[in-house]
Amino acid sequence: MPTAIEFFKLLPKTNCKDCGQPTCLAFAMLLSNQKASIEDCPHVQQEAKETLAEASAPPVKTVKVGNITMGGETVLYRHERRFDNPIAYAISISDNIGEDAIKERVAHVKSLSFDRIGMIFKVDLISVKCASSDPNTYADAVKLICSEWEDGIILETDNTDCIKAAMEICKDRLPLIYGADDGNVDALVPLAKEYGCALGLICKDMDNAVDLVKKGESLGYSNFILDLSPKNINECLERHTIARRAAIKKKFKPLGYPLMNRVGYGEYAVSTAVISTLKYGSLVIFDDLKSYEALPLFTLRQNIYTDPQVPIQVKQDLYPIGNPDEHSPIMFTTNFSLTYFTVRADIEKSKIPVWLQIVNTEGLSVLTAYSAGKFEPERIVEAFEESGVLNKTDGPVIIPGLVTRMSGKLQEMINRKVIVGTNESRDIPKHLREITSE
Repeated sequence: MPTAIEFFKLLPKTNCKDCGQPTCLAFAMLLSNQKASIEDCPHVQQEAKETLAEASAPPVKTVKVGNITMGGETVLYRHERRFDNPIAYAISISDNIGEDAIKERVAHVKSLSFDRIGMIFKVDLISVKCASSDPNTYADAVKLICSEWEDGIILETDNTDCIKAAMEICKDRLPLIYGADDGNVDALVPLAKEYGCALGLICKDMDNAVDLVKKGESLGYSNFILDLSPKNINECLERHTIARRAAIKKKFKPLGYPLMNRVGYGEYAVSTAVISTLKYGSLVIFDDLKSYEALPLFTLRQNIYTDPQVPIQVKQDLYPIGNPDEHSPIMFTTNFSLTYFTVRADIEKSKIPVWLQIVNTEGLSVLTAYSAGKFEPERIVEAFEESGVLNKTDGPVIIPGLVTRMSGKLQEMINRKVIVGTNESRDIPKHLREITSE
């Protein structure tokens, strides 16, 4: 990524402020940190704009498959900035298994959906595998799957007639065509270009990957995802690492594309998916995936692709737990997701109905937010007023024990009894039972 000074040299240097920044140098600094677009400057010359656009493009090309964005990465390690686009997981369905079996498979794929700390984990795409080699059979399978499945599609075939037949049904979904190799790249690149879809390149090794990319680019297209065809987990780790280092450190453009793996099912498939998730993969296609395999894999993905500089947060809102009524107590805590889900679980254990108010502290925990001045009586009162919780119940307000010192001021501001709660979330059930039995 160019420095701010390199961007600045190509800007008009008029400090006109039309970009929304006070100076051209300030705008250049935003460009270098990928927090602004060159399109925000209305006065930059077209030649400079093209130069800037090329210079600011991420070393790993951004590729779209349906509504999934792959690639676009700029760093080797997420602590350097962050990883931008999470790896996508797909499950294949063969076109020749019959209508009922296809519906069952789609239902299974849709069942692999989990709610974890307020986020939905799920399979991203279905890969329609052409086992029949018949355009009509393949088109019928794609049509059926599209009627049952709203998300992304992969056309897993090298048969141009089958691709054309399927494209008449799903071209609006921008499917991935998978894939092209030495024998058919000349035929599939123009086809992918015609429909504006990404093309998976099946590469025998690293040298072959470079050759295929150059061949595709010579045909006027550069919307690729690379399958480096590792034979084992070690090769997967090695080839992914070499490709990412070459793209980011050496600016070697032929390897600056998203990476994918086509795996089967079972232990080896999941192990390969883990390596792909940890080391620069953008897509894994499974033959099958069980729920007990999917959940830990999806959790790993969330951990890797969560921005380390931004805590996971829940929305500031009022969360009724256990059907609280007009006499139920009010509890409140911060919007740090781990705090929220821990507190919520312990309230549910008590079997006592509670109005739980979440206060926006920008994802900080109770003590951290209080120390930073983001968890004060004024903010809590504002949250109460926004949700109207004080009008829903005449019950007492229970304050987290770690911020006891604010209890007096809060009680005065809301004119409501304030009870000091527990320091530890695990003590909430006992405390709730004690105060509601009085």
